[in-house]
Amino acid sequence: MRITGRGRSLAALLALIAVSGCRAQAVDAHGTRTPVRATTGSAAASDDAKPSAGSAVPGAASRDPGPTASRTPPPKVLWSRGDRGRDVREVQARLRQLAWLFEGPTGTYDFATVTAVRGFQGKRGLARTGELDAVTWQRLLSMTHEPARWELYAFGGQPAAPPDPRCMTGRVLCVSKTSRTLRWMVDGRTVSVMDVRFGAQYTPTREGVFSVNFKSRYHVSTIYHTSMPYAMFFSGGQAVHYSADFAARGYAGASHGCVNVRDEGKIAALFAQVRTGDKVVVYW
Repeated sequence: MRITGRGRSLAALLALIAVSGCRAQAVDAHGTRTPVRATTGSAAASDDAKPSAGSAVPGAASRDPGPTASRTPPPKVLWSRGDRGRDVREVQARLRQLAWLFEGPTGTYDFATVTAVRGFQGKRGLARTGELDAVTWQRLLSMTHEPARWELYAFGGQPAAPPDPRCMTGRVLCVSKTSRTLRWMVDGRTVSVMDVRFGAQYTPTREGVFSVNFKSRYHVSTIYHTSMPYAMFFSGGQAVHYSADFAARGYAGASHGCVNVRDEGKIAALFAQVRTGDKVVVYW
């Protein structure tokens, strides 16, 4: 069969299409040109094959998934800086159990607490926000025990117990061993309240009704050779006085029988008001 020059050109074009797999323009019966995808072999993808998940479609504009797309919400924040209360005190007590916090507990979510929470979160691969969210709280719960009452008040701050009936008349240093507090009362009215601690097992603070018999602003113990500022003696060598050790260590320590006061400013004001002969009541 004879092949003209035009026929040879068409054959060459079809051969090129078969090899390269490019697009050719076919002409339909109406003279309209339509693209034709020419492919060869089993490696060629079918025209209706869909791209795999996550793959880009050539020429397709990217689309914002919009607000309906599924996103994991951040964990709920339970406590953050500035919050106050008993729950915050528990958070601080648990952080103290793990040595992330050394102050307090104070019951106030302060800068020291934020820093402690950030450290705890970072150590466990959590977002270091410094806020106590639900995820951080569950992790903290799993690693600590329920704080005992005095763990919550390791450095004081506990509510004062109701005054003993013997404190309701006159000028009285009303000392509660139950709440570890001292009320300074005048004619049944509470003037001030402060945190106190007592003697250890073998040097207990005596209970009962006494009176202030001696005051010494710069007293030093002749037995233990320790400083006892603002001392107000009420029973032999036992006195109400300021304790720097109590201020530094909280209830981790104890006295030799005296009533230690933690807040120097408060006992300084108390020392200025108390007179020799004023009543002292120590009770449970």
